[in-house]
Amino acid sequence: MVDFKTVIDKLKDIISERSLSKKIFDKDVASELGIPQATFATMKKRNSIPYEEILQFCAQKKISVNWLFFDQAVDMLIEETNKFFQIRYFADIRASAGGGAEVFDETYETITLDEKIMHNMVGMGSTELEAIHVDGESMEPTLQDGSIVFVDRAQTNIGRDGIFIASTTAGLFIKRIRQRADGMVELISDNKNYSPEVLAPDEVSIVGKVVGNIESL
Repeated sequence: MVDFKTVIDKLKDIISERSLSKKIFDKDVASELGIPQATFATMKKRNSIPYEEILQFCAQKKISVNWLFFDQAVDMLIEETNKFFQIRYFADIRASAGGGAEVFDETYETITLDEKIMHNMVGMGSTELEAIHVDGESMEPTLQDGSIVFVDRAQTNIGRDGIFIASTTAGLFIKRIRQRADGMVELISDNKNYSPEVLAPDEVSIVGKVVGNIESL
């Protein structure tokens, strides 16, 4: 169990170092956390740690929360943190396997996937991935309607085989993309019921390469 006094004593040390003051009192900690002194005194009596205020304090001062509460040095956390991938998940964005879909916006949430899952799925080490939905059946059986694909924006070279997200005047498409000898760009579906679409180079912008997919999160 985390002890109120232990945490507050650490906060006093931090405040003392930053303010160059010899003695820091409870009222000084309460002031730094934005808590009324009477409320702080009651919390101390009840051993009720003000987690929300302390987390905000740590974020502002760039202090490790793990060190403050559990004495875990920052170096101890790096190896464990690197075992996970932080992925920007655009829940409202659909890359169309049929007609055009919405372009990327700034509305996303961050999801975390275990390193082992990601390596098994995409076979690569990039941690700069984004996730969006597939809309339509033109990439079946490779990609199902409604599945989630992981996109690496660093990979935009269509000279290498693969599936890409392309931004066009009609919206986002998820296709195999090939540049023809005459310079025109073909958007090719895996579903043979769909014919390739041909666009001029200036009508296509490659967003990134699809490096993995799952049916649902």
